[in-house]
Amino acid sequence: MYNYLLINANPYEIRIALIEHGNLVEFYQERPVEKGLVGNIYQGRVVRVLPGMQAAFVDLGLERTGFLYVDDVSNDNKHFEDRMMDNGCQSCRETPEIIQEGPAPQVNIEDLLTEGQEVMVQICKEPLGTKGARLTCNITLPCRNLVYMPMTDHIGISRKVENDEDRQRLRQEIENLRPQDAGFIVRTVAENASREDLEADMEFLLHLWGEIKDRVSKANVPSIVYEDLDITQRAVRDLFTPDIQRVVVDDKATYQRVCNFVETFVPQLRNRISLYENEVPLMDAYGVEVEISRALEKKVWLRSGGYIIIETTEALTVVDVNTGRYVGRKDLEETIFKTNMEAVKEIAYQLRLRNIGGIIIIDFIDMEQESNREDVFTALQEAVKKDKSRANILKVSEFGLVQMTRKRDRENLSQMMCEPCMYCGGEGLLKSRRSVCYEIFRKLSHEGPKMAGGSVTIKVHPSVADLMLKDETLNTENLEKETQKRFIIVADNDMYLEKYKIVWEKS
Repeated sequence: MYNYLLINANPYEIRIALIEHGNLVEFYQERPVEKGLVGNIYQGRVVRVLPGMQAAFVDLGLERTGFLYVDDVSNDNKHFEDRMMDNGCQSCRETPEIIQEGPAPQVNIEDLLTEGQEVMVQICKEPLGTKGARLTCNITLPCRNLVYMPMTDHIGISRKVENDEDRQRLRQEIENLRPQDAGFIVRTVAENASREDLEADMEFLLHLWGEIKDRVSKANVPSIVYEDLDITQRAVRDLFTPDIQRVVVDDKATYQRVCNFVETFVPQLRNRISLYENEVPLMDAYGVEVEISRALEKKVWLRSGGYIIIETTEALTVVDVNTGRYVGRKDLEETIFKTNMEAVKEIAYQLRLRNIGGIIIIDFIDMEQESNREDVFTALQEAVKKDKSRANILKVSEFGLVQMTRKRDRENLSQMMCEPCMYCGGEGLLKSRRSVCYEIFRKLSHEGPKMAGGSVTIKVHPSVADLMLKDETLNTENLEKETQKRFIIVADNDMYLEKYKIVWEKS
């Protein structure tokens, strides 16, 4: 089946969907009022240095200050690239091959920065929740085939370029083309790039860096000096590889912009871009809307009848595997093993689609045979290889849990598309009808004897009113006798479940 890149553009929202072999695997969304900041470069001012955290806060002119860690301040060339190997390239989400040359020297933040100092920084991680943006002084400028690192003088090759001859050829080409003290990462898409392609990218990036330095010299502080490409151009730059058979755009203006962009950087792929003009909405036609709705649910059903539950908290994500309706054919161990193996593929798929990062705990169904546990672990390692975000997986623990981490570089799908419930505050739970009913009874019992008048009006959610007038009729009547008051129970559709209002009759 073909691979597609879908671009749904509206004045209020742009949505990007990557379809691989008929399945939605990545989804991006950008709204003008919530435009992303990663990749933007600012001339900022240090407002606070924290030796105890080896970090500093930098004023960028945004709503919140950015967070700059000591390792992201130092311009030590080889150790900067060592850290990039650990953390992945923020701009292109690829990990370069770097030869390590010993441990990084210990440098204190207070030796590098002082309060009030002006500093050029780049946002490498979006603000998440109450946290400000993560910053770095080690600037990276991505293009189609290359990522320019003006603060280093080393060459990195994406690890996904596996052929040794290609790696050597690319390294030699960059070495011959680059100016002195200019660092570059060769991206995966450049595996078959010609010398002319690499030279064109390099010339563009060097010219761009010259413009940025010129803006910095004239900029007010704090202010932005470079704004990264919009989501449409980034998607075409990063996702439109030779493996993509078709880019489909449903807006004429956006289609023309994409065509112009591709003509500049990859003219040989121009004939793969098409304008979608059917009456059925683009995302509906390719089944994206259904997949997005499914990806926002906690429970995901497996084809066998089993299911997984995905629960995300601020600290970590827990995935629970269950057999559900699947009863197997031979024995319990085989049923459990097959369910776990099917869950492995779905978990890897959901982590990538939902963009779940950080610490992830997977509770597979307990397996007695060691060989089955090894097979599940190996299958999980294999399944996450298709993911662009780096993942580290530990073996099954003595409690039958798999611990893993996945690099977090932007908001996950639920953070991007949802907000906490106005009723439960994001807890996911409300008090039961009976708990609310008994809370009202306690308040009436405590305050009733002290209040004047012969009646009291109780406004509650309709389901609580139904409970008080039916299942709890006896307790309601007994409480009326105890307080010597007549209860007028009013079902109010505007009242949500946990809320109620008690109005005492005035004497």
